[in-house]
Amino acid sequence: MAYGSDDGAPRVVAKGSGVTAEAIISLAQDSGVYVHQSAELVNLLMQVDLDSEIPPELYQAVAELLVWLYSLDESNGYRLGEGT
Repeated sequence: MAYGSDDGAPRVVAKGSGVTAEAIISLAQDSGVYVHQSAELVNLLMQVDLDSEIPPELYQAVAELLVWLYSLDESNGYRLGEGT
């Protein structure tokens, strides 16, 4: 997912299954991106078209994911808005 200042909600910017999903995960990990595995959330996000904003029905799930990410950043000494 990605979120820009002009977006109303986070957008789905990559998705895939099988080998494509494994490549996306590997690239993310190699780039230092946190990878959270939730089969339920993946199934829901797979229904969203690429480059589309997530629907309001998924706001709660995505908010919980963002809270998880922020808590990881804080536990690693980063603060929201700072670079890595």
